[in-house]
Amino acid sequence: MATRLKDTDVVIIGLGAVGGVAALPLAQAGLEVIGLEAGTWLTRRDFAPDELRNNYRGWPQAVQKANQEIPTSRATASSPTGPRGNLHPMQNAVGGTSLHYWAQSWRLNPWDFKVVSETKRRYGASRIPKGSTVEDWPFGLDELEPYYDKVEYEVGVSGQAGNIGGKIDPRGNPFEGVRKRAYPMPPLRGNEFLEKMASAARTIGWSPFPGPAAVNSRSYQNRSGCMYHGFCNRGGCHVDAKNSTAVTTIPRAQATGHLKVVTRAHVTTIEVDGDGRTTGVNYVTDGVEYFQPAKVVLLASFTYENARLLLLSKSKAYPNGLSNNHKQVGRHYFSHHQGAGVTALFPFNLNSWYGLPAQGVAVDNWADDNFDHSGLDFIGGGNLWVYSDRRPIGAAGMSTFGRVPNWGSAWKAFIKENADRSNSAYLQKSTLPYEDNFLDLDPVVKDPLGYPVCRVTAEYKDNERKIAAFIQDKMEQWYREAGAVAIQRAPVGGAMGVSTHAYGGTRMGDNPDTNVVDRWGFSHEAPNLGVLGASVMGTSGARNPTLTAQALAWRTAEHLAKNWNAISAGSRRPSVL
Repeated sequence: MATRLKDTDVVIIGLGAVGGVAALPLAQAGLEVIGLEAGTWLTRRDFAPDELRNNYRGWPQAVQKANQEIPTSRATASSPTGPRGNLHPMQNAVGGTSLHYWAQSWRLNPWDFKVVSETKRRYGASRIPKGSTVEDWPFGLDELEPYYDKVEYEVGVSGQAGNIGGKIDPRGNPFEGVRKRAYPMPPLRGNEFLEKMASAARTIGWSPFPGPAAVNSRSYQNRSGCMYHGFCNRGGCHVDAKNSTAVTTIPRAQATGHLKVVTRAHVTTIEVDGDGRTTGVNYVTDGVEYFQPAKVVLLASFTYENARLLLLSKSKAYPNGLSNNHKQVGRHYFSHHQGAGVTALFPFNLNSWYGLPAQGVAVDNWADDNFDHSGLDFIGGGNLWVYSDRRPIGAAGMSTFGRVPNWGSAWKAFIKENADRSNSAYLQKSTLPYEDNFLDLDPVVKDPLGYPVCRVTAEYKDNERKIAAFIQDKMEQWYREAGAVAIQRAPVGGAMGVSTHAYGGTRMGDNPDTNVVDRWGFSHEAPNLGVLGASVMGTSGARNPTLTAQALAWRTAEHLAKNWNAISAGSRRPSVL
């Protein structure tokens, strides 16, 4: 029998990038909020620059529930399950993945919200890829822009605006949507190699610009500016210059006196009453079970865990899982094609030791629908990103471009000469949802508590493979213009596997037959259940999901606070435990 705790207004499951944002407007509105986090608080001491511990051992000093429940994956429903990795892309800690992510903080472009209608308008309905379940978002960029702006200032994002009030600034991204004002901080500094790449892009008629980052380029909110020490790639910041929710929104929410943080809380199920309304959350700490009653539940974990927890939360009202009577939980899943990369070898040193992956130069000329697709056989595109980020172990594993064996004295000599002469681009490409790409529960593999882990069934389709090949061509062109003497291209296609950029599974939309949550992020079926994170997004654009997911989280929380009585009201009786 679980121990029933004192009732609260709102319980948030997961205090990471999105739960940590949502907590602030709720607490500021005077609502009593309990945040349940599977991990613990980490300190600057946990963020020492240690490439082996951070990048290869996955922070063994932290409580990593996630690494014991890594999803299984397969390409199709008839494919065998592939081998599981050792490190889950999500992070268990207060602040979650915003502690160790790269901190790129991109807005989506206007086209990303209207993929279906804009594609039909410009190219005809036949250009929507066969089998895709993509829908327009229930609103456009103009409605989300105020929340992008709010998060950029509350969390702290550095960058160069390209479109303020419709006025284009060539120093920024000329393709971005209209924004209200500039970033709160100037962009991170460049270096000689990044300037060389920017110059090469301009030579071939492209529009390079510094990318946005949730990293302080100068002192902000009484925290240090970036030291460029070089361990932001899956590492925390020991000077608090990376703006995770653990050092921004969460402490400010706690300061209101309305947020209580509960760590080491392994949530197992969400309870409902006979009317199908959520009543609270079951969780386990050190083998002891607790039930946290709440008027409203906000599910704010990683995409895989959001879908998994809903599917695990079965009841008489929801026999197929919470909010799944329309059988949409787990559907419309997709992830970025982060493979299909391009690596270049230069005849000179790049001086790119250390730095951080959010410090770089971008090209958006070939992203989304920024170029004419009339003569092409795909829709969408990719963002080209070249950055400064190199450490000893990673450099030792560099490609030899087929020039020497990957072992022995010849290999050692090659590494010694070329360790600072290669660069790998980061290419984020549009990906669409498809009918046969989905998440469900694995029928065999279970976590240590005996619950099934999430299973990913997904592969990249023709549209995404064609985007990848096209973007590789553009990246090779850019590298060659900058003086590269050798290029290596990674394979295109294959199974999606488990990704850091995972979307869908609890998609947002007006139609309950094809979506799990409404335009405000609340369940179509359980009206006092909200879902936060990239799992509600219907398109990815050529962008990582974090800033968009955070803007949506603030929007959901603000809507809840403004409509508290309507959302929290209703007859409820205690759940059977």
